[in-house]
Amino acid sequence: MSTFALRLPESLYAHAKRLAERDQASLNQFITVAVAEKVSALETAEFFAQRAANAQKDDLAKLLLQVKNRQPLEGDELPK
Repeated sequence: MSTFALRLPESLYAHAKRLAERDQASLNQFITVAVAEKVSALETAEFFAQRAANAQKDDLAKLLLQVKNRQPLEGDELPK
């Protein structure tokens, strides 16, 4: 495991410390999870951006033609 000295503005440090305490976690654990979530979000966005770049409109149209025409489930209706 690596160590890293992190400089945070006092206000951000205070917020992070308060939230870590609320989650019954150490500040180190809280920051580690926050970094992991950010890395995951960025990698997920990159994955879908690459998938979208390779997408073809004709493929989507063919896929949508396979969807049965039926009423939406209760609660899934469009607002009137």
